[in-house]
Amino acid sequence: MLPSHDRFDYSPITERPQFTWPGGGTLAVYVAVNCEHFAYGATDLGYTPGGQSPDTYNWAWREWGNRVGAFRLADTLREVGIRPTVLVNAEIYDHAPQVVEALRVLGGEVVAHGRTNSRIPVVQDEDEERRSIEHVRAVIERHEGAAPRGWMSPGAAPSAVTEDLLAETGFDYTLDWPVDDRPVWLRTRSRPILSVPYPHEINDLPVIVHHHGTGRDFADRIVDTVDELSEQSRQQSVVLSISTHTFLTGQPDRLRHFRRALHHVVETPGVWLTTPGDIADHYRTIEPPPT
Repeated sequence: MLPSHDRFDYSPITERPQFTWPGGGTLAVYVAVNCEHFAYGATDLGYTPGGQSPDTYNWAWREWGNRVGAFRLADTLREVGIRPTVLVNAEIYDHAPQVVEALRVLGGEVVAHGRTNSRIPVVQDEDEERRSIEHVRAVIERHEGAAPRGWMSPGAAPSAVTEDLLAETGFDYTLDWPVDDRPVWLRTRSRPILSVPYPHEINDLPVIVHHHGTGRDFADRIVDTVDELSEQSRQQSVVLSISTHTFLTGQPDRLRHFRRALHHVVETPGVWLTTPGDIADHYRTIEPPPT
């Protein structure tokens, strides 16, 4: 047998019962906006070729998202009428609090996205990672008035114990496992935690940065995926995350195509526009946590 994570068992979607989302919808869609802050001059940023430091050009490109792109995205989401899922590095609250404010007023959900994208969990030891998770949770609770329920690891790079630490710290769900089109219960050493889908394909970073796609390409992927899933979900209700970064989709040429795609999403029958926290709440009524 190959080594296993032991978090969940294999289960084909075709062997699971059908259900509906609130309002009778079969396709749950949430739009995530990644709000990130990077340490200037660090060597483990995950984007600096060869580890050169400082990499002013690449740092500044990302900082443009905090100064400009985030507000362009917020305006677009307000225009279309979508509540965002705000994936927040805790350092944003000190560095650029106006970013969170611009998205908060749209009535969305704040999800913990680590302290900074300059350091990912997979390189931390357990004690450091635990302290980081506790710090992030406390910062968001202080600023938002309630602790975050969901987590997305910086760099999408959880460690072997991230889920254990999240469960022990009080989190309800994680976005780190793009393993299914439906939520999946994960085993931890204390209690189950829910994995809410956060797919790799409808994420502007891999599409644009890794695969050199254009804004039109990303928008077309959104439209095609929503059309296909709206048909497939008649047999198996599913979840789709549309993931953006302020410094990528916030750019003018991409934003115009993104707006077109969002209008298509809103107009598609059977779509429930929501947040991962609401998805987790409803799914608990469908499949309670295993004992």
